[in-house]
Amino acid sequence: MPTLSPRPAAVPSAAALRHPEKAHRPDNPIKRKPEWIRVKAPTHPVYHETRELMRDNKLVTVCEEAACPNIGECWSKRHATMMIMGEICTRACSFCNITTGMPKHLDADEPRRVGDAVAKLGLQHVVVTSVDRDDLKDGGARHFAETIGAIRRAAPDTTIEILTPDFLRKDGALEVVVEARPDVFNHNLETVPKLYPSIRPGARYFHSLRLLDRVKELDPMVFTKSGIMVGLGETRVEVLQVMDDMRSAEIDFLTIGQYLQPTVKHAAVDRFVEPAEFEDYAAMARSKGFLLVSATPLTRSSYHADRDFAALRAAREARLGMQPAGQGARSAV
Repeated sequence: MPTLSPRPAAVPSAAALRHPEKAHRPDNPIKRKPEWIRVKAPTHPVYHETRELMRDNKLVTVCEEAACPNIGECWSKRHATMMIMGEICTRACSFCNITTGMPKHLDADEPRRVGDAVAKLGLQHVVVTSVDRDDLKDGGARHFAETIGAIRRAAPDTTIEILTPDFLRKDGALEVVVEARPDVFNHNLETVPKLYPSIRPGARYFHSLRLLDRVKELDPMVFTKSGIMVGLGETRVEVLQVMDDMRSAEIDFLTIGQYLQPTVKHAAVDRFVEPAEFEDYAAMARSKGFLLVSATPLTRSSYHADRDFAALRAAREARLGMQPAGQGARSAV
């Protein structure tokens, strides 16, 4: 039997591109993934049930919009990360697969629908994220707060984790979100400072770091969480420095995962980091005092979030039990 050559992938026209702002960029060929990072296509019936529930409630998920490799596993367990405020982002980060453009008006009924979906899924823990909404005066802070409130009403026993944008130049926005009392406040630094101009050009590293530090000032008992991708050209020394920066902001939970290139127009993968290196990063992070660390090739911000929240809470309780009498809550976490 003759060997068949793979058919070349069709090149979409600029008009059909999900990211028209990236159309002028030179192509970065997508590297073949190593065995340790490949995942199976979703086939579980519960995956399809979760998908239909999202459709019926007219909800957007970051699982789909960001082309998460773990969608099959998570949706098969009825875990989905809700993405509020639409599916169009005002930023154009070179790692991200979410559509860039001018977003639509906020949907005032969306918080209620998110709450209803959380209740129907029977979630113990939910993650709510959003696109960047630089077009809004408060960056969408009030919409986050309303969504948290709606979940509390519909599913009062569900713990809530939010993954927010940076609220850059949105005075007072962070205070509105923290006042709504999420259980976990997550904001990702994404990469090391030197790569911000090419990878996260609309953001500022030290602003994001200060945002997370400010959360602890406003509410010392809320868990804070942040994550980075590796394989973009960072060095080990730079990753360790980011860990130190995070600990200076008293961040509780660190996630580290492999960057995967969505399309040829996105930032290229510099290298695939081997599992042993992730284990080394995890050991170093634990030694620096994080309450919890998740560092694997397939780690993503909300991957196993329900299980991790239980571990995070247990770690805090254990650490508080070891604190000298009279020591303040903020220093204990």
